[in-house]
Amino acid sequence: MTERSAVTGGIGRAAARGAAAFKRAMYRGGRPNALMRLMNRLDVLMYGARRLSPRHAAVLKVAGRRSGNITSVPVAVTHYRGSGFLVSMLGPDASWVRNVQAAGGKATLRRQGRDSPIMLEEIPAKHRAEILRRYLAAAPGARPHLGLGPAAPLPEFHRIAPRHPVFRIHERPVH
Repeated sequence: MTERSAVTGGIGRAAARGAAAFKRAMYRGGRPNALMRLMNRLDVLMYGARRLSPRHAAVLKVAGRRSGNITSVPVAVTHYRGSGFLVSMLGPDASWVRNVQAAGGKATLRRQGRDSPIMLEEIPAKHRAEILRRYLAAAPGARPHLGLGPAAPLPEFHRIAPRHPVFRIHERPVH
């Protein structure tokens, strides 16, 4: 390694650490700050649009556990063994997780301009590791919150699995 690449590599790593710290600060206490709430609203608009939506992006719509009002949250859908999954990068106290649990798993997923009624089934922690790894590959913005990268050893994912709920997406018939 040349002296120049060692210096630029060090700057790159420092910048990545700074960006990760900034992203964690945007969700201090497990809740988005005002700037992040605004960014999430913009993501909801973009992810729900037919043409602007990134491949793994969707909008989760679920009734609020207290108000009953429908809340919309930008999410990344992770695919593993033929099923879709949602992961909580902020842990079990994230509002959308608590709302899904209070709603008995009933929600709506908006992808590319279309709403689909879904049921979310929480996956036991012992079965989450590989899904978490795939989630980090699909949602790099979540890496600072989980503290790992997708190339981390599987035992590291087993270690963090109890702190990050994972839900399997089941299509729900419309009544």
